[in-house]
Amino acid sequence: MFTLKVDEELELQLFQLQHTEELFALVDFNRQHLRKWLPWVDNTTSAVQYNSIIPMWLKQFADNNGFNAGIRYKGKLAGSIGLHQIDWHNKQTSIGYFLGEGFQGKGIMTRSVQAIVNYSFLELKLNRIEIRCGIGNTKSRAIPERLGFTQEGIVRDAEFLYDHFHDLAVYGLLYREWFESLK
Repeated sequence: MFTLKVDEELELQLFQLQHTEELFALVDFNRQHLRKWLPWVDNTTSAVQYNSIIPMWLKQFADNNGFNAGIRYKGKLAGSIGLHQIDWHNKQTSIGYFLGEGFQGKGIMTRSVQAIVNYSFLELKLNRIEIRCGIGNTKSRAIPERLGFTQEGIVRDAEFLYDHFHDLAVYGLLYREWFESLK
């Protein structure tokens, strides 16, 4: 099983079938908080749904085409982070994430995204990482901004969110920019 230790408090752990109840409980408890920016929340109505979703995520990982992992903060499931599909020809991917409301303000997501960036550049040898966030989602946008990503633009009406379209800010980070920041 894929596990990435971030620090003494944080670990990223590939979702397995035994996590279905725990993952659903996190989403369900944070439903109002998450649905402001994530279009899939209302369709997640039962832990049983993860019985078909998690095997797809595991296949994605086995196919070396990204992954979805739980963010464990002091052992508790705090959120999720993952690489969407990997474009191996162009050596690029995008990162998606969410965090339970009660876990905000502890640096959890910044540290988790930093760990995924390091993994993507050092282990996977990718050249480009992208993050897309709702333009009004200031907490989510703060993550790539804090980590040195460049805002490359706004994609208008990029995502349908229940009853309306909303714009997404696009952030990118290149290997050479990340490598220079380490010096």
